[in-house]
Amino acid sequence: MGKQPVAKKAEVVDEVRSLLQASQMVLVIDYKGLTVSEMNQLRAELRKSDSVCMVVKNTLMRRAIADQKAWAGIQPFLAGPSAFILIRGDISAALKTYQDFAKQTKKTEFRGAGIEGLSLTLDQAKAIADLPPKEVLMAQVAGGLNSVATKLAVGLNAVPTQVARGIHEIPASLGRAIQAIADKEAA
Repeated sequence: MGKQPVAKKAEVVDEVRSLLQASQMVLVIDYKGLTVSEMNQLRAELRKSDSVCMVVKNTLMRRAIADQKAWAGIQPFLAGPSAFILIRGDISAALKTYQDFAKQTKKTEFRGAGIEGLSLTLDQAKAIADLPPKEVLMAQVAGGLNSVATKLAVGLNAVPTQVARGIHEIPASLGRAIQAIADKEAA
């Protein structure tokens, strides 16, 4: 980008901020050695998973994330030639696209990722990508809570039933005990 007018830099920072607001995760990669056609290929593949790959000066990215705690996690990775993959859609699809591209070109290096103010390694980013969608997780938690409530209701219902059976059994047991004593005395 070289020497840019202040207005152009502010415009870039505003564009990056708006993209960050729509993103779920940001991957920081070293793009040194990639050709323009390879970068265009990566960008085209990432578009399929609703992600954007952009090259922005680290100083401009620092300005863009300065007041956004959600992206503080990428701060340690802002050194050297950086490209940023802003993932708006499917995290696992975007991560797989990047990994396939990195394996194919062998020219790029994953530095780290940021999500909700956290810095992530590649393995941590993969673990997050492997999680089921938010809706599925919420349904699983709700199902677990419903199961606990059902078991509790069944258990609480069983207590009075068993007490009633016990109370009902007392006269019958008492009758059998009296009969046994009478049979013993008669014998």
